[in-house]
Amino acid sequence: MLRPETRGAGSRDPQYSPVMLADASALALARCPGLTAERLAAALAVAGDPDRILRLPEARLRNCGWQDPAVAWAAAPDRAGIDRDREWLESSGAQLIACLDPEYPPLLRETQHAPAFLWVRGDAGLLASAQLAIVGSRNPTAGGRSDAHEFARYLAAGGLTITSGLALGIDGAAHRGALKAGGRTIAVCGTGLDTVYPREHAALADEIATTGTLVSEFPPRAPPLPAHFPQRNRVISGLALGVLVVEAASRSGSLSTARHAGEQGREVFAIPGSIHNPLSRGCHQLIRTGAKLVESAADILEELKIPFTRQSLTPDERPGEAAPRLDKEYEILLDALGFDPTGVDAIVERTGLPADSVASMLLILELEGHIAPYPGGRYGRIQKKR
Repeated sequence: MLRPETRGAGSRDPQYSPVMLADASALALARCPGLTAERLAAALAVAGDPDRILRLPEARLRNCGWQDPAVAWAAAPDRAGIDRDREWLESSGAQLIACLDPEYPPLLRETQHAPAFLWVRGDAGLLASAQLAIVGSRNPTAGGRSDAHEFARYLAAGGLTITSGLALGIDGAAHRGALKAGGRTIAVCGTGLDTVYPREHAALADEIATTGTLVSEFPPRAPPLPAHFPQRNRVISGLALGVLVVEAASRSGSLSTARHAGEQGREVFAIPGSIHNPLSRGCHQLIRTGAKLVESAADILEELKIPFTRQSLTPDERPGEAAPRLDKEYEILLDALGFDPTGVDAIVERTGLPADSVASMLLILELEGHIAPYPGGRYGRIQKKR
């Protein structure tokens, strides 16, 4: 934690020097509802000592911007819950970091309404690393999922830490892409870190905690309430140098992350898509309002002025090793198919191939990873490399 010191004669602004917040005070304050970094710093400036903050008169706390729930908590903290938090920290090896501690991520500290505390499992040092947030739909197309994975893989190989929200779809693909490259990834959670949400990502969360970082502003036992995820989104963008939106509908939580990024002075990137894909509309909306259109990982690294080599962006490729060519009829079918989801009847009409041949060829192309199925019996090509 940081204590106020006098800056000089006549100065009214506090200067802070680093000292750690006592465990008991930190655990009590970390459960204080709606406590932001600004409000904690204001109360510390008045109290002069972190142990005295919860003993400040109600009127003094309100003058520091504390709202009714926080004031009520200060008057009667849940001591049993605080003891359970301490036990969980000791058993899990997690950490609790206050906004004025040296370990608190500096980019996040600069943002408005930054969390007063962060609960962390894994490498807390990663929170201060150069990060790119990758977000998007929970129900992406196969192409969108592939894009998220490949962009994350290449950007992690280029030196960026990939940050996302551990959600299904684009988030999970981004985390896995970074891990695939042997890179670093941070998952910002909308629950307490003693819970994994969604449950399908339990194994992924464990892997991230081992090689990267899980972080949350919510204390242990906090459930996945709908209101938590918009709060989580501002932390995702606040940690990062920029946000890449891969696929998003016109009304999407990913757009709120992008909006927070813009308000926080971060770069916003978006991948364009087909005009026929509803999940491209959010990205196109962002591009129209100033987001940077990107087609490759190099576009992002160049914009962020991060040095890289082309070789660093292809971690699993071997020079001179080309993919085997397809038979001519399969090439014709792929050219006719394109990247927009297309029905079998349209493919038959475009290629002139027999319907039964098209059906069997589509199955083979799907098994070999060239195409992906879509609802309504449609198919679309997969862009494998970026």
